[in-house]
Amino acid sequence: MVRVLGIGDNVCDKYINSGYMYPGGQALNFAVYAKQLGADAAYMGVFGTDDVAAHVIATLDELGIDRSHCRQYEGENGYAVVNIVDGERIFIASNKGGVLKEHPIILTENDKEYIKTFDLVHTSNNSYFDDQLPVISQLGILVSYDFSGQWKEPAKVRAVCKYIDYGFMSCGSLPDKEVRKACIQLYEEGCKIVIATCGSKGSVLYDGKDFFVQPPKLVEAVDTLGAGDSFAAAFLVSFVEVQKLEPLRIKTDEEYYKNTVKKALETAASFAAKTCLVHGAFGMGKKFKV
Repeated sequence: MVRVLGIGDNVCDKYINSGYMYPGGQALNFAVYAKQLGADAAYMGVFGTDDVAAHVIATLDELGIDRSHCRQYEGENGYAVVNIVDGERIFIASNKGGVLKEHPIILTENDKEYIKTFDLVHTSNNSYFDDQLPVISQLGILVSYDFSGQWKEPAKVRAVCKYIDYGFMSCGSLPDKEVRKACIQLYEEGCKIVIATCGSKGSVLYDGKDFFVQPPKLVEAVDTLGAGDSFAAAFLVSFVEVQKLEPLRIKTDEEYYKNTVKKALETAASFAAKTCLVHGAFGMGKKFKV
């Protein structure tokens, strides 16, 4: 069984159309989705002391996701205000991570020993964790990073890519030629495998040699929030599990490697489609006070 850790942001997405808030955040979503996919998953992040924090903590405990290395500070937990229009999620506002922004995670020696017990760490552009990536990269485990739309920022790309094994970026309706150009750029900056998610156009993976194209699994979406995070989690759990079980074969058997990539991409597309049929990133909503 693959063992993975999401480090960074957690929020509640507050839906103004329904009055419900749903747990989320890129790093937390990754941990939850990985758990759903059968991985041994944990989360490391920062909580506030409000109702939002209480709901996120209760959700992690209910799902059985280890949070033993999380921090908590007085103040607002991260949250975002969201609306749903024809199944598409639209972000209206956020508090930029709440207490996480003022108290980013600085890894202790105890944290490092804990992290060494995992196969992969996943973090994101919203996690205020970039300056800890050099530390993580020295621990001998795989690192995944979700840029969202910040792959368009050259300084961010240069600072992050040399420390990561997998880079995810949201490319929306960008033309295919531009998507491939962006993939090459991230690879040349040091990222070993680059995955671009392009909404209803599917996804593209680049490994420095080949491009792999995965068509979408189209559904009548209820809520697209979490689709990118679920895609990343499903791809990583599938691919890293094979890397763990067959490390030599995946490096030396080209056909086996390509089939593993294709299977992981297809698994990711199917899982992301199912996410779009659920309110919030993964459900578990609660009424909030306006």
